Parts: sequence; C-alpha cells; structure tokens
Amino acid sequence: MKRFAIGLTIAATVVGLSACGSTDPDVIVETDAGDVTKEDFYEAMKSQFGDQTLRELVTEKVLSDKYDVTDEEVEEEIESFKDELGEQFDMWMMQQGLQDEEQLEDMIKMSLLQEAAMTEDVDVSDEEIEEHYERMQTEIEAQHILLDDEDEAEDVQQKLDEGEDFADLAEEYSVDEETAENGGDIGYFSVGEMDPNFEDAAYSMDVDDISDIVETDFGYHIIKVTDKRDVEDVEDLEDVEDSIKRQIAHEKIDQAEAQEKLDAVLEDANIDVKIKEFEDLFEPQEDMPTMEE
Repeated sequence: MKRFAIGLTIAATVVGLSACGSTDPDVIVETDAGDVTKEDFYEAMKSQFGDQTLRELVTEKVLSDKYDVTDEEVEEEIESFKDELGEQFDMWMMQQGLQDEEQLEDMIKMSLLQEAAMTEDVDVSDEEIEEHYERMQTEIEAQHILLDDEDEAEDVQQKLDEGEDFADLAEEYSVDEETAENGGDIGYFSVGEMDPNFEDAAYSMDVDDISDIVETDFGYHIIKVTDKRDVEDVEDLEDVEDSIKRQIAHEKIDQAEAQEKLDAVLEDANIDVKIKEFEDLFEPQEDMPTMEE
C-alpha cells in the first residue's frame, strides 16, 4: 500500500511540474546544468517503482470496475483510524510514509477493494454474528503458557495435571517473554483481540479452568481463565451488525484462496500491458508465493 501511495504521489508530481511555465511542454524542470523532461522523469519512475506502481494502479482500476467502495466508506475508515489512534494519528501517518489524508484515502480505498474481492464468497451466519455480539459483552482475564513444540506443551500440561503452579510453569517454560515474567498474565481482552482459536477456547471456559493445548499461528498455548467481567455501554446489535459481519468474514479468509481470487479477477480483465518491460507483469506464474508467505 505504501508503494501505491508513492506511485500516486509521483504521478501527481508529473502533472504539477508540467505546469511550471517552460516554453517546452516536455520540460518539467529547468536548471543551469540542463533540463529534466517528462520522459526523463517517466523513465526514472518506471525503473524505480514501475512494476509495483503499475500493478497497483491496474489492480485498483480492475477492482473498482467490479466492486463498489464509496467515499463514505473510505471516510468512515479514516475516522475509525483517528478514533483508535487519537493523538498518535499524525505519527502513524508518518510511519506509513503518508504525507496527507489524500494518500491515506487512496490506500484505504485499495484495501477495501481487495477486502471486497476476498470476502465476496465468505458466508457469515446469523448465529456467528449473535455469538460475536454476546462475546462483546464480556471481557476475559487470562494467563497463558506458549510453547513452540507440541511435545513440550504436552509435558507442561502433564505437570499442570499433577498439580504444579500455572504461574511458575509459565515463568519457566513460556516462550512469550513479555508475559512469562508475570506468570503468563495477559490481562483482559475482548472479542477480536486474540487469535480466533485462542479466543474460542477462552470464551468456552469458566473462571479457573485450564484449557487443553490450543494451537494458533504463534505456537501451542495452555490457557487459564482467571476472571470474567461485563462490558458496559455495548452498542445495540443493529448498530454494529455490519462491522461484526465484516470482522468475522475477514477472520475466515483463506489467504491462499484469496490470492487466487484476486489473480482470477485480474485474469478475467484481459489486461494488455503496452510497456515492453512489463508486458508479462500480469501473466500467470507458477510457484508464485501466496499472500500468507
């Protein structure tokens, strides 16, 4: 996304510089040492950002033709970023390499278009939405022990079954160094803040329960729920139903299948690149890495 924003900035610069007032419309910068032409600038841009920028520009064009993302949806995303980040918003913009909100709008629009494509065939049931909403009304406090190896996780679980202290074992064995020194304490969390497998396990447990081994992308967890508390001021379901559905759909995305879907959408667009260096940019390639890799 950052590269996409850079490409748009460069393209906008070409337009701006072309109005500098030179008598030669192809000259965009004049210096005592010589002029810079549109062709010079184009070739430099092409060599540095060409493939990435072209791919992202074409992808946005194709996805915009197939999926609808409104200005209101983009603005809602920006406001959500601002609400979440607060005073850190400007710093976050700098870290992303974004110079202004116009570039942020471009980045968000591309993200929403890709999301629309990837979630198009993902089904979310009413029951899943209701379960998610119920979880929104409860926060869970827990400890965990994280292991890289399943056999080691089984050994630790056996020690727990034999009555050894959870916090002591977390300090000794957990590879999550940040929480291990506090006996595995991860504090309170709510729905959508943890790996889905971790969340499902924790919300199915009672206070003081210790889970079986839970596998996530981070490794093998053993979870102990230490407290549950009600969340105040939860919005009505009808006000948050769309955002809940979107979040569940996003969690259900298979990254490999999503990449295949995006590739298929581009292939169906019959893209014909006229620039020789990039004429194979959208040709199907074997053994392409997936988004997950």
